[in-house]
Amino acid sequence: MASSSGTGWAQLRQQARSLETQTEALFHTYSQYAGLIKLPPKPSEDELRVEAQIQDILEKREALISQLTRLLDSESALTSSALKQNNLLRHREVLQEHRQELKRLSASISDARDRSNLLSNVRSDINAYHASNPEAAEADYMLSERQRIDNSHGMIDGVLSQAYAVNENFGIQRETLARVNRRITTAASQIPGINSLIGRIGAKKRRDGIVLGGFIAFCCLLFLYYL
Repeated sequence: MASSSGTGWAQLRQQARSLETQTEALFHTYSQYAGLIKLPPKPSEDELRVEAQIQDILEKREALISQLTRLLDSESALTSSALKQNNLLRHREVLQEHRQELKRLSASISDARDRSNLLSNVRSDINAYHASNPEAAEADYMLSERQRIDNSHGMIDGVLSQAYAVNENFGIQRETLARVNRRITTAASQIPGINSLIGRIGAKKRRDGIVLGGFIAFCCLLFLYYL
């Protein structure tokens, strides 16, 4: 009897977990309707079908939980374990969470559909008004063009302001470098022997350049001679 009861419990729990996984997959599909930019005025057949499938699975899970409860109640205190009670409690909690999730998604889809319908109705009213009042439509067009031009001017002014700021920053940097150069020159003139040292370094560089140039010229002449 205990073995058959354990087998029945395992089978029912497996069915419950499978239905919970199916519910999660259907929630993923159902939630996509709430993210649509333009919903139809009435729910589509696919939307109604997914919602009905979720409702049906929730009812099946409720029935499975009732069977698990009766099976657990029929067991003696010795064979009934705390693990089974925790598993049953968890199935109930998940079912309650999924019922709340279905209500939340349904409300989100309904709100999205209302907003889409409202925008569609407003747009239709505006088009109808423009169709019946060509002069007003022309005035609205000119106003919108004027706004786009003003926005373009604002962007150009912003770019010019940034360019002026960068140019001013460059001027400040040039002045800073000039001051540093003047300070270095002044400090060099005040240190005895620094000018002669700089001159000797420059002369050595010129001498090295002349030697290197002569060597390159000699190599070129040698190459032309053997060619």
